[in-house]
Amino acid sequence: MIYSTETRPSDAARERALRTRWRWRAVKLAVLAVVVAGSVGFVWFLSKVLSTVEKPSRTADGIVVLTGGSSRVSDALELLAAGYGQRLLISGVHPASGYGEIQRTLPESQALLACCVDLDRSAVNTRSNATETRRWAAERGFRSLIVVTSNYHMPRAIVELSHAMPDIELVPFAVIGDKWREEPWWTSGAALRLLLSEYVKYLFAEMRVAFGGVGQGGRPDVGIQPPAPAKPATAFAN
Repeated sequence: MIYSTETRPSDAARERALRTRWRWRAVKLAVLAVVVAGSVGFVWFLSKVLSTVEKPSRTADGIVVLTGGSSRVSDALELLAAGYGQRLLISGVHPASGYGEIQRTLPESQALLACCVDLDRSAVNTRSNATETRRWAAERGFRSLIVVTSNYHMPRAIVELSHAMPDIELVPFAVIGDKWREEPWWTSGAALRLLLSEYVKYLFAEMRVAFGGVGQGGRPDVGIQPPAPAKPATAFAN
């Protein structure tokens, strides 16, 4: 192309255009790197999500089940009945719920509920599950816990619980839902969305713990408070 003196691009204009092209290339490479890293990380996350039920590798002092998924509580009660722990904490129970609702759903568990089960109605998410579990374990003097939650939720639960209780041994027991057994997750759009959502939450939990370790409610963890006297299970039944 032949430019007249008036229309020929100046050296400065050519340099600006070149810088703009390089910026766009850098942005594209950065986006590609993020996509690749995210994809690799998601595959790694999937490798941590169990697809088959595996019994706990050992017994523990106590058992904690995080509410929110089907059959979590019933599976936790089965572990308690089998002697895998001395007591069970059901964390994240609705404030209006109590032992009566659980008994109606699982009538065969009445004896266990009367002797060996505590309810936590304060927790509203996984972080507060960890806070309340830490308090309960300290009150009971427990040094090891079996953690019961859904398979897709287990990686994040272990991150939060191990951060809140670094001195307590955690033994995972992943609950596999019926839908998970019936069809592969990659054939279900709902299952894929659930896994992607949980993966993002897991990454945020890992980053929060790694960079500063801010505790529940935005405040740094300052250690476990002195344990209060242990309460019997019936003290929670209102």
